[in-house]
Amino acid sequence: MIAMPEFSSTDPEVLLAQPRGFCAGVDRAIEIVERALARFGAPVYVRHEIVHNTVVVNELRRKGVIFVEALEQVPAGGMLIFSAHGVSKKIQKEAEHLGLRVWDATCPLVKKVHVEIAKMRADGDEIVMIGHPGHPEVEGTMGQVQDGVYLVEDVHDVAALRIADPKKLAYVTQTTLSVDDTWRIIAALKARFPEIRAPKKQDICYASQNRQDAVKWMAPLCDMVIVVGSPNSSNSNRLREVAGKRGIPAYQIDAPEQINPGWLTGKRRIGLTAGASAPEALAQAVIQRLRELGVKRVRLLQGVEETISFPLPRGL
Repeated sequence: MIAMPEFSSTDPEVLLAQPRGFCAGVDRAIEIVERALARFGAPVYVRHEIVHNTVVVNELRRKGVIFVEALEQVPAGGMLIFSAHGVSKKIQKEAEHLGLRVWDATCPLVKKVHVEIAKMRADGDEIVMIGHPGHPEVEGTMGQVQDGVYLVEDVHDVAALRIADPKKLAYVTQTTLSVDDTWRIIAALKARFPEIRAPKKQDICYASQNRQDAVKWMAPLCDMVIVVGSPNSSNSNRLREVAGKRGIPAYQIDAPEQINPGWLTGKRRIGLTAGASAPEALAQAVIQRLRELGVKRVRLLQGVEETISFPLPRGL
């Protein structure tokens, strides 16, 4: 068990969550783009944002990366990288048909869910996917099979499911969900479909779990929490929700200048974390801004040390 920190100072201070920031999948995806640029030169095309962070995306744009949503935007023979969120089988086949040179930066933990859903469908199961409609990871995962997949976002969606054979049913989840919310949905699924089959290992990734656990522990020590992460970052939004559900005011920001000085009025301890797609340099820039606004000290909290890394594709 992690010991609770002792506090004695009355000066405003930042409590810095551990772990925070980049996960192994994000590190790998950005490294793939950087190495492709170094080896082959600009332009390099990326389908969708490589990760959901404005600072990362803008920096790569400056280096010659072009982000696209439609593959028709990539010239014949162009170099295309699939984002960390993964893509459907249809997109993969389209890229092959267009003769594009493809590097796949899909997070290996997302790939694990792709393999699961394909195997479940091959076994004749219908599949419930727990996730957020419209999220690229969800679209890519559901697009691994042609049919037989039903998307649910909350327990109310479970009640509306119409399944042909409840005895041939399985579920998978988006990797960046709220752990607590997901377990409630799973409980609802099991209550309605007692024979539903679970993945061999939970699909919510280690990084989402660790960052949420760190905020659960940190939030009660704080007067407010700031989450560094872009608005379209699923895992960053979940961190803000985790703090908010514990009754702590929580704000999600994409840049230091988005801090409202009024948030700090009367606050002694500001918790700070960063989503798995937010660079540490951005978190440090936020700390610098908080110092300018009167914070006197930064205290690094104890937490899980992450040592996971993923290999790069052959050729890079």
